[in-house]
Amino acid sequence: MNQLGIPLLSLLIATPLLGALLVLLTPRQATGMQRGIAGLVSIINLVLAVVVRASLAPTAGYQMVEQQTWLPTMGLHYAVGVDGISVWLVVLASLMTPLAIFAARQKNDGNQRAFYALLLVLASSLIGAFVATDLLLFYVFFELTLIPTALLIALYGVGERRAAATKFFVYPFVGSVFLLVSIAGLVYVNWQQTGVMTFDSVALSAAIANGTLKIDENLERLLFAGFFIAFAIKTPIWPFHTWMPQAQAATPDDGSVDIAGILVKIGAYGFIRFAIPFFPHASAWAAPAVAILAVISIIYSGIIAFGQRDMKVLLSYATISHLGFVMLGVFSQTAEGMSGAILTMINSGITTGALFLIVGILARQPGGRIADNFSGAWLSAPRFGSLALVAVFASIGVPGLNGFIGEFLSLQGAWVSTHIGFTFIVFAVLGIIVSAAYLLRMYRTVFMGEVSVTSAVPEASNSELLVLGLLVVAMLVIGLYPQLILGSMQPSIAALVQSLTQGATQP
Repeated sequence: MNQLGIPLLSLLIATPLLGALLVLLTPRQATGMQRGIAGLVSIINLVLAVVVRASLAPTAGYQMVEQQTWLPTMGLHYAVGVDGISVWLVVLASLMTPLAIFAARQKNDGNQRAFYALLLVLASSLIGAFVATDLLLFYVFFELTLIPTALLIALYGVGERRAAATKFFVYPFVGSVFLLVSIAGLVYVNWQQTGVMTFDSVALSAAIANGTLKIDENLERLLFAGFFIAFAIKTPIWPFHTWMPQAQAATPDDGSVDIAGILVKIGAYGFIRFAIPFFPHASAWAAPAVAILAVISIIYSGIIAFGQRDMKVLLSYATISHLGFVMLGVFSQTAEGMSGAILTMINSGITTGALFLIVGILARQPGGRIADNFSGAWLSAPRFGSLALVAVFASIGVPGLNGFIGEFLSLQGAWVSTHIGFTFIVFAVLGIIVSAAYLLRMYRTVFMGEVSVTSAVPEASNSELLVLGLLVVAMLVIGLYPQLILGSMQPSIAALVQSLTQGATQP
């Protein structure tokens, strides 16, 4: 609860669900009403998220905690809270949802009632995953994100949408089975040693850090593997990434904003919040191997992206590459690396979300999503081209824009880490060069050159330019003043790193 006694976090979860119900109660053909309700609800949720951020004190630990017992004998309870790590991801989820709804305003086909309802349910489940402090509650929201996303792809996607939706659902679902088994194993070990049955992640993390809960080395690695498989698939990193390009290719342009902007961040968040604090020895042991996978993700995704002509598929591989830097920062287990990883997650959501919106605008033209079908778009749409250029520069990490500082801190953390080191940084930097090559080539192909009758792109509408402009402002503000975000998360990051150090020293 906050000082006013208002359950803001529960409202953040419940408001989109209520909005989805209201949308479903509207007449099927009342698309304007459906869009209006969905847009209004998403904006209300964004305001609530901003209030939560403004109410957060610059201290470590969960704040605005809300708890309600379910089954006390089983240790089950509803528990949510935010800290400096999770609050910005809540704001990101709340920001990208109205943008996804805005991107859908051009849609005139099919049953839009279900479309807007599914987007709101997805928003609720994403926010729930970021604020849940009870492990079982987190698992419920973690799984719930699969259902609306798979339905969005299957019902409103393009191309091989049903096959993509099936792969999207089955692949992470199988990984989640491993997560559930590991959660049960961790809770059981804690119950054996302490006599307390609990799914409270705060209590479990504290018990591991202070040595109250001791896990056998082999068992710890086994339990860590269950968390790792689930979160690595969701992140995704190589070789667990294969569901994402196919899902992105089939996803409606508006749905891509939520998938690339937020959904894939849950996996990396799970590593930071649960996997590493629960299993400090195993995560330190696995760090070099994970760093190898991260570097492969960065370079491999860049090489594959360079050969893509479908801009949505190219951007999906760019997202995988960004998440490779996130994983380097996370498994560095340093304050610099963790800070860089979280900032990169936020920045990637903004820049990749903007780029997917740009591709969505281009996809309405006769050229579709194929870059080679365009030429000289900057001449026919100079304002649109200028905003797109800033988004591309931000994505490749040009200093002064938001993409630079996050990746820099992630690499710095990996460099000073005792688990990773300089060698991995050399290869990761090659990935940055490759990303600059494929993104700048995409931009040159679409926006530079001569304009022909078939390749001309009309100027984006004022409302589209406004949304892209706001995202560009965010890129500039974070790039020039990253302390705006980094400052609020530092107490939580420092406490997390200290607990990891403390836990690693326990026998």
